[in-house]
Amino acid sequence: MPNPLIECIPNFSEARRPEVVDAILQAITSVTGVSLLDWHADTDHNRTVVTVAGAPDAVSESVFRAIQKAAQSIDLGQHTGAHPRIGATDVVPFVPLAETSMEACVNLARHLGERVGRELGLPVYLYEAAATRPERRNLEDIRRGQYEGLRSEIESDPARKPDYGPARLGPAGATVIGARPPLVAFNVYLATGDVMVAKTIAKSIRQSSGGFPCVKALGMMVESRAQVSMNLTDFRQTSLRQVVDAIRREAGRLGTSIHHSELVGLIPQEALTAAAVDTLELAGFQPEQILENRLFTARESQGKDDFLEALASDSPTPGGGSAAAYSGAMAAALAAMVARLTIGKKKYAAVEAQMKEILAQAERLRGELSQAVEEDATAFDRVMAAFKLPRETAAEQEARDLAIETATQQAALVPLKVAQNAVMVLALAERLAALGNLNAITDAGSSAALARASLAAAALNVRTNLANLHERAFLDKTGEQLNTAEGRASQLEHEIQKILQGRAHL
Repeated sequence: MPNPLIECIPNFSEARRPEVVDAILQAITSVTGVSLLDWHADTDHNRTVVTVAGAPDAVSESVFRAIQKAAQSIDLGQHTGAHPRIGATDVVPFVPLAETSMEACVNLARHLGERVGRELGLPVYLYEAAATRPERRNLEDIRRGQYEGLRSEIESDPARKPDYGPARLGPAGATVIGARPPLVAFNVYLATGDVMVAKTIAKSIRQSSGGFPCVKALGMMVESRAQVSMNLTDFRQTSLRQVVDAIRREAGRLGTSIHHSELVGLIPQEALTAAAVDTLELAGFQPEQILENRLFTARESQGKDDFLEALASDSPTPGGGSAAAYSGAMAAALAAMVARLTIGKKKYAAVEAQMKEILAQAERLRGELSQAVEEDATAFDRVMAAFKLPRETAAEQEARDLAIETATQQAALVPLKVAQNAVMVLALAERLAALGNLNAITDAGSSAALARASLAAAALNVRTNLANLHERAFLDKTGEQLNTAEGRASQLEHEIQKILQGRAHL
């Protein structure tokens, strides 16, 4: 069966109060099945851009909770910042990903918009592909005049009547919800404090002023530096390379230059690759020439048990170090499961905040340990490659010895990190065993057991590599770090056993 997947990038008019941003992020992550991919808080813009992905219904629910939290926490009458805005949750675009159509995202946007208007009493405008009126396709047309302008017009001007919700503006303002293709949010900082230079450049490149197609741009001040803030709504029509080259030329004409640039949120790999291909002038380039793309394709073509099949083969990689990381990743996954089985249960309302924190940590550790499966195999392959280097001359022997030492140190550091992460999972398992859903207490214990196995296997790999090294400072530091991890694990294991025995009788 297909697994529909969407991305959503809600923008919130707050970045200067970390406690408010954190509450919004917690609202998003409170929904099972939603991945918080990224968040970018800009205090000058006073705006936080969040990127989430998951199944459509789960993402819609998580964003609704975030809009509700933002409406409770943000007063647009008190808000200041460089970025235009009309709402506490200013804009909510849905983007189709795997097995999802633009039409499905349009339907999702309209359903969410109707719900926000009905349940939260907020004015909602639909834009881009979800727009019901052609003059509302462009976000800047809806946002013209910002919160202050909309507040004075929404009740008297029929053209400003929202698609959903009341035709009146409260402290939380209005929300714009829609569906669109992936875009690139990109800022270029100039080596000048003259905002008029940024405004002139922005005017020269944006589509509405006769510039590049699918480019939206504003000139503004960020701290003491002029910034050209952009959205590339279709990077296939206008690439990053084209825009940056144009800014560089225009900046030079105006007596300045580019200081640096930044991404806001995430960027499709295709957009970044296209910029690199253009810059390098690569002829006949194909995406399959990217190593990671080829690896992903190879993995996708294999079955679910490809790691275990590879582990059982006669190849030296993946080996024990990768197995240690895999075990740790399973331990973290179980910890995440127990946290999710506790969140939302009335009986455990008092520990819900702690469970959400544990869930976030468990998912981070699961990602790092999963990545270490491949990293360990790669590190071992580098050691083998170093041993194959020539050693016929004294210079070659010296270079070979250095390469072996360097590669072996890295081969020790990868399982050391696995061991340290396994201890972190153990610490999560202890908290879950003590506070989590009693019906899942054996899963918390299983998480601890797998984490302990991960640590034991990783430690064996660390010490095997250390036995082949010569640099005393590295040996002492790495050995001490491993001993510390093992000591802490022993304490945690003892505590977990006591907790399990005690709660088993509840």
